[in-house]
Amino acid sequence: MLNYVNTPNAPAAIGPYSQGIVCGGIAWFSGQIPLSPVTGEVVGSTIEEQAEQVMKNIQALLESQNAAFTDVVKTTCFLADMKDFAAFNGVYEKYFTGKPARSCVAVKELPKGVLCEVEVIASVA
Repeated sequence: MLNYVNTPNAPAAIGPYSQGIVCGGIAWFSGQIPLSPVTGEVVGSTIEEQAEQVMKNIQALLESQNAAFTDVVKTTCFLADMKDFAAFNGVYEKYFTGKPARSCVAVKELPKGVLCEVEVIASVA
């Protein structure tokens, strides 16, 4: 059975998708960009500011399932510019102390012109 994640503490989906789905003790959370859950507007102009907001959004999704960053098993990170890799990692490593498996790629463009997006898969059993 699929259970849909729906928390007001993370930004609402900006398209035809859910914040996440939980099935069999695993949560697949949709990619988070640096949007305020209150206003829906982009937060920050630097990679560090935007990455911090992304992590806050991920934390809200995890907490909605009684999980934490240490329960994350896989992340996929998207950067608008690979030159931001080191600065992004500086923020990322503060949160993902359990060092989940990860992919990180540069993409041509991200929604709303943001600098980063992160999706996570977590154990929530």
